[in-house]
Amino acid sequence: MAGKSKLLKIYVGETERYQDKPLYQYLVYWLKDKGIVGVTVNRGIEGYGQDKILHTARFLELSSDLPMILEVVDRADKIEALIPDICKIVPKGLVFTVDLEVHKYGNTP
Repeated sequence: MAGKSKLLKIYVGETERYQDKPLYQYLVYWLKDKGIVGVTVNRGIEGYGQDKILHTARFLELSSDLPMILEVVDRADKIEALIPDICKIVPKGLVFTVDLEVHKYGNTP
């Protein structure tokens, strides 16, 4: 998949759910079913969103709703086709894309 691609980033809360699953987990499997090349989920240790409520993993300030960040990489046309559905699935959060150039992926020379 080397060449022109897109990075889709989706920020959601750890406790958000969709169809009885954590939202981030639902999205991973949904994107896999859609044939997306790669998805990685990162758990934030601290952050806030539009509501300005601070979520943190600091010992004395335990939060049960840390930021979850999905990074999704594939061809631009595949990513762009999924954005309307993703925006319907994600009730609140941040969804954005960045153009990128993939130089190496997997075992490709």
